[in-house]
Amino acid sequence: MESVAVIIPNYNGQKYLTDCLKSLRKQTYRGFKVIMVDNGSTDGSISLVQRDFPEVEVIALPDNTGFANAVNVGIKATQAEYVFLLNNDTICEEGVIAALVGVLDKKPAVFSAQAKMLQIKEPHLIDDAGDYYCALGWAFAPSKDKDNSKYSKRINVTSACAGAAMYRRQVFEEIGYFDEEHFCYLEDVDVGYRARLYGYNNVMEPGAIVYHVGSASSGSRHNAFKVELTAANNLYLIYKNMNALQIIINLPLFLSGVIIKHVFYMKKGLGKAHLKGLSKGFSKIITNSDKRVTFGGRQIANSFLMQLELWVNCIRRLQ
Repeated sequence: MESVAVIIPNYNGQKYLTDCLKSLRKQTYRGFKVIMVDNGSTDGSISLVQRDFPEVEVIALPDNTGFANAVNVGIKATQAEYVFLLNNDTICEEGVIAALVGVLDKKPAVFSAQAKMLQIKEPHLIDDAGDYYCALGWAFAPSKDKDNSKYSKRINVTSACAGAAMYRRQVFEEIGYFDEEHFCYLEDVDVGYRARLYGYNNVMEPGAIVYHVGSASSGSRHNAFKVELTAANNLYLIYKNMNALQIIINLPLFLSGVIIKHVFYMKKGLGKAHLKGLSKGFSKIITNSDKRVTFGGRQIANSFLMQLELWVNCIRRLQ
C-alpha cells in the first residue's frame, strides 16, 4: 500500500492538468498514488487524464460540490498514512513529496506540512509560505509577493495552505475533516486552527517547492464570488473555533476588522458582495451550531495559547 495519496480536486482545470501531473511523474519519492476528484467538469478534464495519465485514479462527482467536499471524498477513498492535497494549477519540483514526508515522519506532533509555493510567472516571489489568523478576524499570508530567499527556514504557521500541503490522515478521524459548509475558501484555515486546539502543529517546509498559477478557478484575487464566500466563512470559522470568552475578548477587534474590510471592498466595487457574505455567515452559524468545537480541558488550554498568537499576528499583519 502506498504511504502517500496525492489528492487533486479539479473543476474545469483541463489546461493545467498536464503540467501538474507530469511534475508528479518526476517525483523522487515513489510510494504514492494520485487521485483526481473531479467536481462535475465539462471541459474534458476526465477524458484527458484517463487518456494521458492512466495511473491516476479518477473519482467523478456529478456536480461542483466545492473544494472541501472534493478533498474529503479523496481523503476517505484512501488508507494512505499521509494525504498530499494539491491544486490542479500547480507544478511540483522533484523532491516535494519526499521533503514533506520527511517532516511528518520525524515530527509526530505535526498535523500538516505545507510546501513553499512560488508564483509561476515570477518564481522569485512567494505565492504562499503559510497562513496566519489574527484577532482582527483576518486570515492572511504575510509572505505573499515577498522575495523567495526570505523564507528559507521551516516555520510554524496557524494553518497550511491546502493548495500544496501534506496532512496526517489519521488526525482527521480525531478532529474532523474539512468542513463542507465552507464550500471553498478558509476551509484549510478552519481545519488547521481546529488541529491547533487539539495540540497539533502546522508548518511550512521550504525544502518542498511548488509553483502556483493562482486564482485559476475563481478568476482573480478579488471578485464577488470570493469576497462573498470568504466573508461568510470567516464569521462561521470564528463561531466554530473560539469559546464564548474568547469571542467576547476579541469582539472589538473583530468589528474593527469587518469595518476595515468593508471600506476596502467598497473601494473595489465589492461592498454588496461583502455584506451579502456577512449575512450568509450568520445563516451558516444558525444552521450549523452542532459543528462547533467541543471545548474540553485540552482545547481550552490550547485556546489561551492561540489567543496570544492571535494578538501577535495582529502586529505582524499591521506592520
